[in-house]
Amino acid sequence: MIDLTTGYLGLKLRTPIVASSSPICKEIGGILRLEDAGVSAVVLHSLFEEQIQLESGELDRYLTEGAESFGEAMNYFPELGSYNLGPEPYLNYVRKVKESTSIPIIASLNGVSTGGWIRYARQMEQAGADALELNIYYLPTDLEMTSQKVEEIYYDLVSHVKASVRIPVSVKLGPFFTAIANMAKKMDEAGADGLVLFNRFYQPDFDLDTLEVVPNLVLSDSHELRLRLHWTALLYNRIRPDLAITGGVHTAEDVVKSVMAGAKVAMTTSALLRHGPAYASKLEEDLIEWMEEHEYESILQMRGSMSAQSVAEPAAFERANYMKVLSSYTLKTTA
Repeated sequence: MIDLTTGYLGLKLRTPIVASSSPICKEIGGILRLEDAGVSAVVLHSLFEEQIQLESGELDRYLTEGAESFGEAMNYFPELGSYNLGPEPYLNYVRKVKESTSIPIIASLNGVSTGGWIRYARQMEQAGADALELNIYYLPTDLEMTSQKVEEIYYDLVSHVKASVRIPVSVKLGPFFTAIANMAKKMDEAGADGLVLFNRFYQPDFDLDTLEVVPNLVLSDSHELRLRLHWTALLYNRIRPDLAITGGVHTAEDVVKSVMAGAKVAMTTSALLRHGPAYASKLEEDLIEWMEEHEYESILQMRGSMSAQSVAEPAAFERANYMKVLSSYTLKTTA
């Protein structure tokens, strides 16, 4: 009997397949369909800091600084009221989801400042959330802001939120830090229980006919998994927080790679949006089939087996691999 169980953020999960934040999670019916399809946990859609009325004022200052000079620039920032519920309805939604489901529910906060987050992190805990994911979606545009200052913002936010709740707290990071390994270490020191690698930054496009900045959401594919595998394999067993991979998880093989790199769970969104919630059951069936064919008895047996500390050539994760890849490519010649 194949053992798919895993642990993440202190939660015992039936499989490593987790549904990350998506529009499917905005309705209880969608979450119930995910549960019926076998996902082991769900990350809810985010409560945005903008919907916490900018209680600290920090983000408002960063967003509006200089934007008045170019009217088009304000098109970068959406009307958040149309995205999801405000704070109180969101908390009520957490309560209703917990009453309706038996799988762990991870609430999500999206923003940058500490003021409103601490208050609502506590209230999400009180509403019944099993864990909290901090989705710190912040792109510094201030020419005077140093990378050290950016990292301090993250550290302060995580440490304050972690100190204010009892439930586990994970941090969803982007891949654009100067020193990702050191940033992961700082999140460990700030008290994070898990790191989710990596956030996908959705970049807008320019409409040249209307001269407007327009949203342009492109679903991921399996090629995006490589960056996540790289850093998960490098960080595995070097920091305390659990590691989760999100972005590029579309097949059972992607789940296997994520676990072998060292992830406790593989989070999927685009595959579920593309194929529907029932696709989670196919992922699980294919995962079991792969493990049987390759004689693996459990997820635990696989975890970290392809991490930097386990492979025969750990240099493959470092610069040596860069030169090897470049030299291995050969141009095709036409007849």
